[in-house]
Amino acid sequence: MTLPTILVADDDRSVRTVLTQALGRSGYQVRAASNATTLWRWVEDGEGDLVITDVVMPDESGLDLILRIKRVRPELRVIVVSAQSTLLTAVQATQRGAFEYLPKPFDLKELLDVVARALTAPLPPLPVPGSAGEGGEQMPLIGRGPAMQEIYRTIARLTTSDLTVMIVGESGTGKELAARALHKYGRRRSGPFVAINMAAIPRELIESELFGHERGAFTGALNRNLGRFEQANGGTLFLDEIGDMPPEAQTRLLRVLQEGEFTTVGGRQPIRANVRIIAATHRDLRASIRAGSFREDLFYRLNVVPLRLPPLRDRVEDIPDLARHFLAVARADGLPAKSLDGGAVEALCAYRWPGNVRELENLMRRLAALCPDEMIGAGQVRAELVEIEPAEPPPAGAPHAVTAAESLSEAVERHLRRYLAAHQEGGTAPSNIYDQVLAEVERPLIRLTLAATRGNQIKAAAVLGLNRNTLRKKIHDLGIPVVRGVA
Repeated sequence: MTLPTILVADDDRSVRTVLTQALGRSGYQVRAASNATTLWRWVEDGEGDLVITDVVMPDESGLDLILRIKRVRPELRVIVVSAQSTLLTAVQATQRGAFEYLPKPFDLKELLDVVARALTAPLPPLPVPGSAGEGGEQMPLIGRGPAMQEIYRTIARLTTSDLTVMIVGESGTGKELAARALHKYGRRRSGPFVAINMAAIPRELIESELFGHERGAFTGALNRNLGRFEQANGGTLFLDEIGDMPPEAQTRLLRVLQEGEFTTVGGRQPIRANVRIIAATHRDLRASIRAGSFREDLFYRLNVVPLRLPPLRDRVEDIPDLARHFLAVARADGLPAKSLDGGAVEALCAYRWPGNVRELENLMRRLAALCPDEMIGAGQVRAELVEIEPAEPPPAGAPHAVTAAESLSEAVERHLRRYLAAHQEGGTAPSNIYDQVLAEVERPLIRLTLAATRGNQIKAAAVLGLNRNTLRKKIHDLGIPVVRGVA
């Protein structure tokens, strides 16, 4: 029996050595090259059962090489590895036909798992023509840490389909940016991207905003008005803060998703709904379902692919890049050019960021406008952060930033006090509080453990001390996204 041959191309000798040894121990034959020219000659000669290539090589981009490989040998799987851990790299690799994209540094065991899958998987589809733009394009999302790499790979896979996506994350985490990225690199990118914020529209006008209305449909309807579904025809409709949609509008939206058509307010002629739906919320919709404020059937229609954006405090390694990016944007907008010294970066990374990326962006613009020095120091950063935090301890039940010395138990107690106090002030009694609190603790615990184990559920179950089936059920019940077989 002939052993499979893996063709490896990477200009880093240490990477070639590590891959050659690991693949050899796993029973594969390996041919390794330092450039794309040699790799291409092997491919043209019909050698190899699988290709592992870096993106940046001295003579040609590995991404451009994928297209050439797919033209002459469409059955040959390609795994792309890269230190350029950006969203665009992931999207370009996926849309050009790569079997998998792995950011460096990668876990060898996970890479071997991907190799095994690639050699046994069905023939992959041909790459989508006219796909993502070139590398000089401005990134819609920024971050190279593990949490964002999972987001990039998920978005890259979703650009080849029109599946409905539910984006979940705290306010300020970039939910609309993620939605725009899904549209920009997706199959409907030539169509419009239309966003509507459910929380910003009076409930009596939501149906008209979504579906449009006919002349005379109600008092003040002097002309026919196009709704967002018609405006987004052929493109993407982004339903932001979907958790704030009133029940009657939820019913109409569910009917549209089921039947694929709608009627305007006051109209009778059905209109085909030719849009991709992306929804977003900062709320726990499962808790809203239990409380009776959100339809369970609509949730499952929207939650086809859940995409959870991490809060900024869970991706501290991305703060320096984000801060520098926002300073550069501020400079492009006419504000003075500023940079951060090492102490300023440390001060930014030590802060909790309750307002997430949006809060960081606002701080950078404020520092760019008000800081008299070209180099921003730690003292100036801390002075601005002190201004936005309470000057004295807040009263019991009031929200405040978590201090470094606060234990998990104290943090939970503080949040419960605030939760119970809010219900007492509103004159209502909380329900299912036990399940809600457990879900709030379990969700980040499981999500971060999966991130630490690179999506490996067997490892995650061992770390958590759970049975694997129990972990799978919790992942499903809590709506935690998992990208299987990804390093």
